[in-house]
Amino acid sequence: MVKLDKVVNALDREFHIKSFGKDPAFSRFIPQVYDPIEFDWKRVFEHDFTALFNGLMLKGASEMKNVFLAVFPTDSVLERFIHESKEGDFLFMHHPLLMECGDPNGKWGRGFVPIKEEYINKMRAKNLSVYTCHVPLDYHKQLGTSAAIAKALNATIVDGLLPNEQGDHLVLVCSIDETTTDEIEQELKEIFQLPYVDFEGKRLDDISKIAIVAGCGDKVEWMKEAEEKGVQAYITGEIHCHIDNDYGRLKYEKMMDYAKTTSMSLIGVSHSASEYLVKKTLMKDWFEKNFDLNTVLLPQEYWWL
Repeated sequence: MVKLDKVVNALDREFHIKSFGKDPAFSRFIPQVYDPIEFDWKRVFEHDFTALFNGLMLKGASEMKNVFLAVFPTDSVLERFIHESKEGDFLFMHHPLLMECGDPNGKWGRGFVPIKEEYINKMRAKNLSVYTCHVPLDYHKQLGTSAAIAKALNATIVDGLLPNEQGDHLVLVCSIDETTTDEIEQELKEIFQLPYVDFEGKRLDDISKIAIVAGCGDKVEWMKEAEEKGVQAYITGEIHCHIDNDYGRLKYEKMMDYAKTTSMSLIGVSHSASEYLVKKTLMKDWFEKNFDLNTVLLPQEYWWL
């Protein structure tokens, strides 16, 4: 058994949770989804979490035996966690809310969705802990979501975009052995265990410079900046926004206008899959190296949700 405080303190230090301040995304989205349904999230979630929107979200028993690793709190992920865990066990996720991102070959998503209160109640009743780490995980040089993709592709980081105050980059610019769009697509499908990727732009035969950004990389401004740096393939979780509202449709149209003119291959591997890779590789190794804990992987039931 391992003390909860020991694990939480180690994560807080590793990811410099407090130095990042308030998470810019979830400080907006958590109130947006919970306030309309009158769920008292400020009382239920840990005090520091309600200020920073990263870190320990639900505090359970003082000791744990197992740590579970996931990206989004989908119903099936939470059901597995609740069913398979022992009292006091720990769930480490990237997101404190489910985000239905949509399927490029199917149904569009609803955007951010709250965790069902029944699951929160069941986790609290079983004394389970939940810790989420969003922006600090994205930016981490060694354990980052994009860093894990670069490692899987044997890519060498040579530059970046969107630096934080410490000089770490959200978007990684990397060199790779010369390859083609088709070969990169096949490699990505194998790495992320996908039946298909999302694609726009040009198909190229001489790719040696790529950009990597896990999650929502569907920002035309980021793509243009990467293109100006000589990037030939832009790899991300989402190249399109497939959220079924006015915001999503506007972003989709903007992206499609840009795709007609870009010289790059634009490749999406799904938001969740792009961020799950770090959980099943770098973070799994981190927990097992630093603590006497059993790790349990909780992949999303369907990557293009």
